Amino acid sequence: MYGVLEKIVRHPERVTLEEVAWVMSNDELNEELFALADEIRQKYLGKQVYLRGIIEFSNYCRNDCLYCGIRASNKNVKRYRMSVDEIVERAKLIAEMGIKTVVLQSGEDPYYTTEMVGEMILRIKRLNVAITLSIGERDFEEYEYWKNLGADRYLMRHETADEELYKKLHPNDSFQIRKSHLIKLKQLGYETGAGSMVGLPGQNDVALAKDVLFVYELDADMVGIGPFIPHPDTPLRDSKVGDLTKVLKLIALTRLFLPDANIPATTALGTIHPFGRQLALKCGANVIMPNFTPSPYRSHYTLYPNKICIFEKDTACGECTKNIVRSVGYEVSEDFGYRRKDHERSPCRV
Repeated sequence: MYGVLEKIVRHPERVTLEEVAWVMSNDELNEELFALADEIRQKYLGKQVYLRGIIEFSNYCRNDCLYCGIRASNKNVKRYRMSVDEIVERAKLIAEMGIKTVVLQSGEDPYYTTEMVGEMILRIKRLNVAITLSIGERDFEEYEYWKNLGADRYLMRHETADEELYKKLHPNDSFQIRKSHLIKLKQLGYETGAGSMVGLPGQNDVALAKDVLFVYELDADMVGIGPFIPHPDTPLRDSKVGDLTKVLKLIALTRLFLPDANIPATTALGTIHPFGRQLALKCGANVIMPNFTPSPYRSHYTLYPNKICIFEKDTACGECTKNIVRSVGYEVSEDFGYRRKDHERSPCRV
């Protein structure tokens, strides 16, 4: 089993679920795993780190996921919706700071019609930036419409690829439905992002191994991985926080399987550890997503509690994240940050 890391690098298609779970459970390999992930990341992507400016434009959500602080049944959330004009103005600020991707993120909020989202895309594309949508499951026809208007990427984390665990955490939903949406987004030509949480109640190393193999089989262009952080206004309020080392291991393994994918050092990692994002950059991550949600809205987008950077100046995250990148010896990219796809290593398998 000690040759499994080399096997992943050379022949990922031959790696079994049991082998990935073994790596997740074996901390003796951690130093080698992290060093190898950093080596692979630099080989394929160099020292460049991409910035993606996030605008969390609505915290309304029609879903009731058990882990999420903005779930529909949480009556303690102060709800908000930004206007299209407010969203576009904030996108202008991101572009003026030299950040080449705007991420439009919200709960699943049907208030924003097909046409409203389309207007956002058309107006923001004039700023010469890439656009990532992260607004949940919508109709397939909407995905196509927005892609034709100029949307570049779609981020839709799967949270867990363990079907039974997914069912428990997502009332009236299923992993197969989420999978079908991700496949459709790939077919439409979006750079497609998936991703998972580490430390969910009932999750084990086999479930985490399923996450790695799922994003490999999907050939995900982006993979967001972060710790589970229990929110006090959810049914999982008394659960434990996800383990930092487990998160870093999942990031590193994902880098080995998808050497050219874009993997963010997530804000949630910075929430559970003061140097969480720096550690992730050294374990294979190559993206940071500064938060540009304006005040007073940003303090109300509470997917999890104690989120960092909530009460600082709402334009400060740009320079802060640049400093984080430089602090670990990497460079802030001024590129659009599209995936540098190695077609020999990255065939779609679903």
